[in-house]
Amino acid sequence: MILLDTNALIWLHRHDERAAPLARVSARLYVSPASLLELQFLWEVGRVRLKRSSTLKHVVHDDRWVIDDPPSAAWFEEAVGVGWTRDPFDRLLVAHARLRRWLLATSDQRVIAQLRKGEVLEL
Repeated sequence: MILLDTNALIWLHRHDERAAPLARVSARLYVSPASLLELQFLWEVGRVRLKRSSTLKHVVHDDRWVIDDPPSAAWFEEAVGVGWTRDPFDRLLVAHARLRRWLLATSDQRVIAQLRKGEVLEL
């Protein structure tokens, strides 16, 4: 199982070549509610564009992935232990992946440097 970080989600949505490593895996892809919130924030401030005429609703209902909904108390407790970053979305995504024991698909070098082998799928 693979949890997509927000950039991986955007790249897959836009059919960007940076998401190509994900096409080579047979594992099920999941999206965190934290990525959906981050995506909305980025869209609101003009830092991200979706595919032409797409909305967040289109991203949510894409058949290529499933939105996962971990129990919030356990998820946030796990996030408390991710003290090496002050980015709340990175904390939540790392905690989500660790809670589920899934790989986190990311290209974020700060995140990759902190995760152990077997916790990350580097894009």
